[in-house]
Amino acid sequence: MKKIIKTLALTLTLSGLAAPVVQAKEFVNVLTGGTSGVYYPLGNTLSSIYAESIPDSKVTVQSTKASVENLNLLQQGRGELAFTLGDSLSNAWKGNADAGFKAPLNKLRGIAAIYPNFVQIVASKESGIKTLADLKGKRVSVGAPKSGTELNARTLFAAAGLSYDDMDVQYLPFGESVELMKNRQLDATLQSAGLGVASIRDLASTHDIVVVSIPADVIKKTDDPAYNVAEIPADTYSGQTEPVQTASIYNYLVTRADVSDDVAYAMTKGIFENLDKLVASHSAAKGISLEHALQGMPVPLHPGAERYFREKGLIK
Repeated sequence: MKKIIKTLALTLTLSGLAAPVVQAKEFVNVLTGGTSGVYYPLGNTLSSIYAESIPDSKVTVQSTKASVENLNLLQQGRGELAFTLGDSLSNAWKGNADAGFKAPLNKLRGIAAIYPNFVQIVASKESGIKTLADLKGKRVSVGAPKSGTELNARTLFAAAGLSYDDMDVQYLPFGESVELMKNRQLDATLQSAGLGVASIRDLASTHDIVVVSIPADVIKKTDDPAYNVAEIPADTYSGQTEPVQTASIYNYLVTRADVSDDVAYAMTKGIFENLDKLVASHSAAKGISLEHALQGMPVPLHPGAERYFREKGLIK
């Protein structure tokens, strides 16, 4: 009987009828931000693209506190692709402890520059806030502690001669900040995001708002090349009839050094060959272009991304 069983097993194996070998899944975890920001809807769209374009993949999306948390998670091997602000990425590579990085994050590798974030300071009209100086003594949300948004707030307030001691600072995500403003428990919120961010659109649809200008001279005083003078166009939000000057900072997509070249290539290609899908998920993606894909990249490019950009003629 034992001989019969062994013979049958060998026959099945040779004839290809034995149980197939299950291929290991290629895990891709996309690290985004809060659900009311821009990173999250774009991350969900990328996950759908990658699920179709990366063979044998299991793609997930993780909502996080955004830039700083994302970069630390990448370093720990707990993600394959992350959204981040440029100044946070630069601080991570250097290991700036004050910015939330205890040591240099040397495993980070660049995929691409994507769209610019606009620092958007929005106050309720009834608060009387019209300028940065008017924030003194007011209740102001600056984003989650040590988030990219909060680092933007510290940098720009300091350049304007303000400190957190001058105001009642709250460390809140975008959606929660808006809910408190609706309930008159908060006077203003600083949100670093793409234009037309859902949280501010929601607020402006039901309440009168003032979008506070950040003057060019304040931006220049940051002495940080990541910060650029920009403009929030008129009618970006309901009731905002005039353009407003502010600061912009590029966003980046980054990965880890140990992610395979093929996967990094596929992730990069998936971005630039599906821009229509990204724009459909959020208008901020209109700022993504192959032309600016390498702009100001503060970390080494991943070889897989480099291969794609060589194919497109961006790298000779």
